[in-house]
Amino acid sequence: MRGILVLAVVTSVHALAAPAPPPTIEDALDHLYNFDFPASHEILNRYITEHPHEALPYAFRASAYLFTELDRLGILESEFLIDDKKIIAKSKPLEPDPATAVKFQQTVEQAQLLGEAALKVNPNDRQALFALCVTGGLATDYMALIEKHQFMSLSLAKRSNAYAQRLLQLDPQFYDAYLTSGFSEYMVASLPFFIRWFVHFDNVAGNKERGIANLELAARSGHYFRPFAQILLGIIDLRNKRLRPAQARLVQLVRQYPANPLFRKELGKLNEKLGAAAN
Repeated sequence: MRGILVLAVVTSVHALAAPAPPPTIEDALDHLYNFDFPASHEILNRYITEHPHEALPYAFRASAYLFTELDRLGILESEFLIDDKKIIAKSKPLEPDPATAVKFQQTVEQAQLLGEAALKVNPNDRQALFALCVTGGLATDYMALIEKHQFMSLSLAKRSNAYAQRLLQLDPQFYDAYLTSGFSEYMVASLPFFIRWFVHFDNVAGNKERGIANLELAARSGHYFRPFAQILLGIIDLRNKRLRPAQARLVQLVRQYPANPLFRKELGKLNEKLGAAAN
């Protein structure tokens, strides 16, 4: 009996002394998609401490700042994202948080500096190209959705797409890059003709079907962006009145990220709408 107690004490001490598992970007993104932004930051901070020269964790730290603001401002609500008038309206129901804006910009700049430094050493560095692709997309979203400078944001979107196209030329199976190329394709196709006349994106023809196909590829096979591709496809479904496919995507997102309050809220609203339509 005494030996069993000693063994139990030794096992407990060993368990307490065991090192914590190393932080991973995947764990940080799991918290981000659950809208647990403080936990996402905590994991990314530890990861950056251990990998200070990698650009990608800084890009995803900027993602956490951006999503924090988009959520606070109500920009992620479906009523906003499917209404072009609300997207392009210059009035802001709430002002951007200055402190978050500074942190976001500083983090984007850090990711860009590290990514560009890595490309000077190896122009084909896939992780650096992806980090620059991500930060370009984040800067585009901040400028277009929060600062309300949609036309000016097109230059940032072009740069993000250029990195995605370079990455896909190097590695056609880098599926996360299809999110950027697909969204660029869909966005250009949605622009008025007189704007498209002056806008050129590398390897983008402005074909909505091609854009959706690329987003579907990211949603099926992406590593970091699989959930985000599902979110974008769900928004496209809602914009095109395809309520059942949008519902199926939200059900999947709620199952995968049960702590995300927005996914549950949007699914509830959609269920009510579909129920009312059935009556």
